[in-house]
Amino acid sequence: MPYGQVEVPAGFGRRALLAGAGGTLMLAALPTSARAANTTMAGAPTGAGRTSRITQGTMLVHTDMHNHTVMSDGDGSAEAAFASMREAGLDVAALTDHATLFSIEGLSSSEWRTTGDLANAANDPGQFTAIRGFEWSHPLQGHINVWNTSDFADLLRAGSPGSLYNWLTGRPGGLASFNHPGREAGRFNNFSFNASARDQLAGLEMFNRTDDFLFEGWSSGMTSPLVACLNAGWRPALTGVTDEHGTTWGFHEGKGRSGLWVAENTRAAVFEAMAARRSFATRVSGLRVDATANGVRMGGVLNVTSGDVRFLLDLDRGSAWDGKPLRIQVLRPGTSAPTVVDVIDTVNGQVTDFTVPLDVADGDWVVLRISDPSLPNGTPGPAGHPCNDFAVAYTSPWWLRP
Repeated sequence: MPYGQVEVPAGFGRRALLAGAGGTLMLAALPTSARAANTTMAGAPTGAGRTSRITQGTMLVHTDMHNHTVMSDGDGSAEAAFASMREAGLDVAALTDHATLFSIEGLSSSEWRTTGDLANAANDPGQFTAIRGFEWSHPLQGHINVWNTSDFADLLRAGSPGSLYNWLTGRPGGLASFNHPGREAGRFNNFSFNASARDQLAGLEMFNRTDDFLFEGWSSGMTSPLVACLNAGWRPALTGVTDEHGTTWGFHEGKGRSGLWVAENTRAAVFEAMAARRSFATRVSGLRVDATANGVRMGGVLNVTSGDVRFLLDLDRGSAWDGKPLRIQVLRPGTSAPTVVDVIDTVNGQVTDFTVPLDVADGDWVVLRISDPSLPNGTPGPAGHPCNDFAVAYTSPWWLRP
């Protein structure tokens, strides 16, 4: 059966990386060979349980929605990728090879069909969800992952972010994500907003590989990608991905991954949860994060213009982190960097209950960042900023109703 779309509510070699800023082609840095001795492996997550202590009706699945193979600029056979990710303990995984101007640099039509066939063969409803997607790749404006469409768009079909948004809105049920935001200089035309595509742009990568993108570009005078994206009007979930280009799909500890709260582990339920923004970004395996604000789950809209908002945060990685000190930072809109309006100390394995006054006049979004205060942020922001420590996870945003 061909790979089908699921309806949801609401002239260079293959190792050549896409043209970078200024149009210069650079060779991709290839990861080490499979299971190399110096690679830290995650293995099957043995951390926290899959049931939230503050909400009901969903279960946690561990996901990685951004991976590559030899069909674009990856190093590994596509036939091995899904099996590797399942063996590593992921519950949901996607292949998202690059779609570029010429098929020799990225997916061809036959490879697109092959990816769908491989996803169908690996898909095991209730146990493991395998998804086909692609990475729209512009050398200056940025890269965008797309899932749940029956076809793909390269730069001939969609030569700009705006053209891609128009292409996407013609495919109801298709979902997309801003990848490694801020790495390419154009930043999706500075996150230029397209209201008709807002609901389908369902993700913003906060962790890509081992990097925290909160302050990406800040030292060069650019705005935090989180601030730029959310202040522009987009309403994405926050996610983490490995962006794997080697042959150890799913096995790297310390690289990005996501937690997604689903009704069941099927494609339809996964896409429904993605569309509802019921996800968190992390870069540690086995972590459980769930959060509510005035009873509204992360990713939702608060019926608040001004007043105290009560947050509940369920945070656990199991016995390996028993008693580990952690920190919660409440992020609000800023100019070049997010404003932190409160910092709450907590420990692994408990539900943290706290209240923060919010006013829509100060901006219409709020995000919780969970950090390890004993470690530094490898890409820091302004001197003294509370988020200059090591991020463990981000909740998806809440939006205040104006």
